[in-house]
Amino acid sequence: MWKILTSKPRILWEKGLPDLQKLTAAVQVVIARCQHSETGHGPGPPPVGSLGSSHGYTGTTQDVHSPATGRRPQYLESHPVHAHNPTPVRKQHVDASRYQQLPLPDDLMPRLIDRQNGQKVQPTFPAEELQRRLNLLRTFMITSRIDAVLFTSYHNINYYCDFLYCAFGRTYGLVVTMDKVLSISAAIDGGQPWRRTQIGDNVVYTDWQRDNFYHAVQAELAGRGLMTLGVEFDHMSLDGFTKLNLAVPDMQKIDIGKATMRLRMKKSDEEIALIREGARIADLGGWAVVEALEEGVPEYELAIHSSNSMIREVARTYPHGELMNTWAWIQSAINTDGAHNPVTSRRVRSGDILSVNTFPMIAGYYTALERTLFLNHASDAHLALWEINCQVHRRGMDLIRPGARCCDIATELNEMYREHGLLEYRSFGYGHSFGSLCHYYGREAELELREDITTVLEPGMVVSMEPMIMIPEGMPGAGGYREHDILVVTEDGAEDITGFPFGPEHNIIKT
Repeated sequence: MWKILTSKPRILWEKGLPDLQKLTAAVQVVIARCQHSETGHGPGPPPVGSLGSSHGYTGTTQDVHSPATGRRPQYLESHPVHAHNPTPVRKQHVDASRYQQLPLPDDLMPRLIDRQNGQKVQPTFPAEELQRRLNLLRTFMITSRIDAVLFTSYHNINYYCDFLYCAFGRTYGLVVTMDKVLSISAAIDGGQPWRRTQIGDNVVYTDWQRDNFYHAVQAELAGRGLMTLGVEFDHMSLDGFTKLNLAVPDMQKIDIGKATMRLRMKKSDEEIALIREGARIADLGGWAVVEALEEGVPEYELAIHSSNSMIREVARTYPHGELMNTWAWIQSAINTDGAHNPVTSRRVRSGDILSVNTFPMIAGYYTALERTLFLNHASDAHLALWEINCQVHRRGMDLIRPGARCCDIATELNEMYREHGLLEYRSFGYGHSFGSLCHYYGREAELELREDITTVLEPGMVVSMEPMIMIPEGMPGAGGYREHDILVVTEDGAEDITGFPFGPEHNIIKT
């Protein structure tokens, strides 16, 4: 039987944004129930799902006792690191008339539970590597006077505890203080989040009441004298921010999205080793496309063959890992005009331009191979444009080195396109970072090779070089041209870890 961390919960159903200045008068009955703290930590905010004022309210973090012991669970026991007087938090407006009391649920339908099911799995990275990341994060917290951090994004939760969640409409979190790490997951995932959380504890919230995720945050942070909370403003919605303010109204919320992105930009040796494996497997995905390519085959069949080849190799290389998100985009003819165009049922024809894009995902880490191919032959106009793009690609790889600024690389490559009259046909920046990211999470925007990014490249950074031009339909040589290599910045240059060849001499595939 699962350990129940809550009992006899109370909740009010939220149907609108509350006005914290009007709460006390509207919900005297709730306040009367919570006049004295059960926790021994003194007054605290009202439980999430209940209403109470952030001023003049004495309440308790409710429903956090274990029925087995009668004591607070260990994950709630901690002490503040330091306290100071931050700028007051922004007030939220609540209309108490838009709430209604719900019936008390059964004791077997608790708010928080413990699902330590099975044994911990083999981690992707050694515990020492995860501890190194936490040490850097806590150093940042100290210098920024942040008492606690609440991560809610895929990339940061994965980066700091080796757990990549599947949201499906639910919220997930990772709370980090100076002496604690706690992942917060949904009951629908069973014990898998606990098994994957490599450093720290895990608590599970149920679906039995509204906003149990924020109740878990409140149970962990309220009443500890913590004054500031780091939050990813670039990930949390306005609705989520409102509920977070209700859960911990006395904590000032500070944006940590960009700061933690910068902490991820420079890769460790362990991360680079994993990215190398990803680059190798991406090459295999590219060769799988070549193997299956013939006239009349649909794009989706090529993508399926490539994806399955990569998934099998990820499984063979990392037998202890989870298999999530590996995919391929194989685009042909007009479908090559966008780098992220989806796969279709279009059948490949002889003479088609193709864009091969393979993306093996390993433990939430992204790698890629992208290549221009032609089936059987290419026109003179296509060959000329293709060769120009390959020249830009070669020069771009030469420019990636420590000390180079991202914007300067983009500016020089722009001039090459300008000389050929092709600058107007560029599609996007020249490259980006790699790491804990995917097409739906984790973009490290300050490590992109674009005109507006002044970041200086350093050893340990990993970036792509991927120039693209798109010639519109109806013009000679129409289609999208793109080559993509992954480069690791070293002490004296950069190492290209992509092995699949590029250019007309290699990638006109004859069948």
